[in-house]
Amino acid sequence: MIRIGMSTTCVYPLEPEHAFRYAKEAGFDGIEIMVTQELTTQVAEGLNEMSERWDLPILSIHAPVLLLTHFVWGRDPRVKLDRTAELAAAVGAEAVVVHPPFRWQATYAREFLPAVREFSGAHGVEIAVENMFPWRAAGRNMKAYAPGWDPREMDCDAVTLDFSHASLSGVDSLEYAKDLGDRLRHVHLCDGTGAIGEGQIFDEHLLPGRGTQPVAETLRWLADRGWNGSVVAEINTRKAKSEAERLDLLRETLAFAREHTAVAPAAEPERPQSESPLRRAIDAILPHRR
Repeated sequence: MIRIGMSTTCVYPLEPEHAFRYAKEAGFDGIEIMVTQELTTQVAEGLNEMSERWDLPILSIHAPVLLLTHFVWGRDPRVKLDRTAELAAAVGAEAVVVHPPFRWQATYAREFLPAVREFSGAHGVEIAVENMFPWRAAGRNMKAYAPGWDPREMDCDAVTLDFSHASLSGVDSLEYAKDLGDRLRHVHLCDGTGAIGEGQIFDEHLLPGRGTQPVAETLRWLADRGWNGSVVAEINTRKAKSEAERLDLLRETLAFAREHTAVAPAAEPERPQSESPLRRAIDAILPHRR
């Protein structure tokens, strides 16, 4: 059965303690930790204590690759990736999520894919490169990532599919998943309504089913082929007006995931109808009528 987790970003900027509580109350199978400036996202001992106390495994760790985490663990992106993989191993997470380098990180961009493979092997965790999207300025798309925003074109062993990012890229997620094949190892569950250049400029992270991506179809395709990665909710709940409303959004997301990752039971073969004694007697007398 595919495990359904919740990212701590779903309740950002609340601390991880609150994320564990929400994930437990909503009924998720585990949690993904986004490493931020918050110290409790960076230390294995504290994360393991929360994981044990809330009885929720840590499924994955998201590297501190956002602009707002620029100074977390220093400024060297290789060090950040190495420490993220080390943290994942220390908390028993199977996967690390990482974005491609920004274009202006030229040295790191050249070293990125070898570093992904190196640190994955060194720490025994999968490092799944996440699909991103073009940026847009002055009415034109610009190259913000190097070697690019699309891991399909990269020599990496594992990829994270984010539905909101696929929407901004103008990509059909189901076709994207099929293109990746066995390299698709992790999913960020969310949705979006359109591509950059078609009136959409924000990374929406809508609840699945509230956008235009084939989220349900993609999850069903993964379930039908026996996929064994993790699906992690990464939705925006910041507009929730109360704790109860936020919890409802999380439960709706989980219910969507459960519905569309459930494997349909195999149909039982039809059993031949047993013949009545009278029919057998007639057939014995008139065998030519069979």
